Amino acid sequence: MTSPGLAPGAPVRANTAWFASLAMVAFAGNSLLCRAAFERTGIDAATFTLVRIVSGALVLAVLVRMRGSRPATKAGWLPGLALFGYAATFSYAYVGLPTSTGALILFGSVQATMIGHALRTGERFRGWQLAGLGLAFAGFVALLLPGASAPQWLPASSMIAAGVFWGAYSLAGRGAADPLSATASNFARAVVPAAILSIATIGSSRADPEGIAYAVASGALASGIGYAIWYVAVRGLRAGSAAVIQLSVPFIAALGGIALLGEALTLRLVIAAVALTGGIMLVLSRGGAR
Repeated sequence: MTSPGLAPGAPVRANTAWFASLAMVAFAGNSLLCRAAFERTGIDAATFTLVRIVSGALVLAVLVRMRGSRPATKAGWLPGLALFGYAATFSYAYVGLPTSTGALILFGSVQATMIGHALRTGERFRGWQLAGLGLAFAGFVALLLPGASAPQWLPASSMIAAGVFWGAYSLAGRGAADPLSATASNFARAVVPAAILSIATIGSSRADPEGIAYAVASGALASGIGYAIWYVAVRGLRAGSAAVIQLSVPFIAALGGIALLGEALTLRLVIAAVALTGGIMLVLSRGGAR
């Protein structure tokens, strides 16, 4: 029975929208926390990566156990290695990138990886989708072209690699029967290469309480709990809606960088963001796919 004036299913849709919004804020929070750690503290990228992954693994293990199940064990090591690759290159990129620029490059690289996979496996685009591909590519190029406000090439390349790793991780995890358990298992496996990286770079290791706190927040809250919330939201979303909602992450990160870290909003960034996200939205449209 529903309340007077309330359409059937409305509470479910409202809860889905609420969870989805929280998840997008959490995902954008990863960029903010990582950039803030390197701007405001002396922590190094390898230590940040290790603390983030360990924190996420612990929180996810607790959530899975509270639900009465166990982390999945059949996925193998490849997803865990891809997750580590993403986390490590993400950290190294934010040593030298503003929050908004990093989030936009990551978003574009992830989408390029997913679209490239779709094309390689036989999916074809036409009409407005092809126009969207061209627009998104133009926006990505505009963001990276040399100029006064262009990002440094080395951290930008590292963030491109992070996007490719995340795209590969997402592709590897498609169709998982229990996404939360699979994610917990992948985080646990990612601890091993993260620890190896931290040991290999111990000579340049720098850790302080504030930097570690940022890394814990990134791993436990923005990653661990963020993924758990997202998996709840996804149950009430269509696949296309889930993809479109994720277009908001770069914008949330950009607003957070401006409001919380005092970052500048450049014309180059605005043009690139509109072109890239608008193009991807056209690609995600269902009208022209075969």
